[in-house]
Amino acid sequence: MDKFINCLVVDDEPVAREIIESHLARITTFRLAGSCKNAMEAFKLISSTNIDLIFLDINMPEISGLSFAKSINKNLKVIFTTAYREYALDGFDLQAVDYLLKPISFERFLQAVNKYLDETTHIKKSMSEDSPEERSTFFFVRSDRKMVKINFADIQFIESISDYIKIHLTNKAVVTRETISNIEAKLPQADFIRTHRSFIVALSKIESFNNETIDIDQREIPISRSYKEEVLLKLDRHQQNI
Repeated sequence: MDKFINCLVVDDEPVAREIIESHLARITTFRLAGSCKNAMEAFKLISSTNIDLIFLDINMPEISGLSFAKSINKNLKVIFTTAYREYALDGFDLQAVDYLLKPISFERFLQAVNKYLDETTHIKKSMSEDSPEERSTFFFVRSDRKMVKINFADIQFIESISDYIKIHLTNKAVVTRETISNIEAKLPQADFIRTHRSFIVALSKIESFNNETIDIDQREIPISRSYKEEVLLKLDRHQQNI
């Protein structure tokens, strides 16, 4: 079973909790693991449940969100939520992933979730340099108001179209608003190669090639002049390792 990202919502206002819970329900792989109205309830839940990300209100009675954030494990990621803009600096001083000002729109909520995914992907990538067994086999992109999981093994090629990226998978295509360079940075270099400013291909999906093009699933992918030397060299090494 794929691992869910377990989320905890902590807010003394029922309506505020319901809004975040509703937003979470619309995002694939993010799961509501608990919803608490104060810090004491949250402490108890954290001790008994595996939590990855906390949506934490700052202005709560008895124990504030800031005090709560200072007392928990630093590995727990926090996105602060509040109706008071003046708390933003304190929130970022605690290395929060993001700071959401109420009322929280779904679009702004998605931006915060994306920041969380970017941060955790970066951490995993850094760890993988020393621990190959912990390397990720997927990443997430935002498409059609959802976070969609992209398995590296399913990618045939990636195409840049204006301000969008089209990820061609074995059974479908996923379109996301992203740059091809940012997507390239998330891919394992040993398994993918940039052939053109607008194309990245999966080495394992190549059916045939020449000095000018690569064939994948009845599509002809161009090899541009600026990438040709690197591409042909990598393809030659890939053949030798098969």
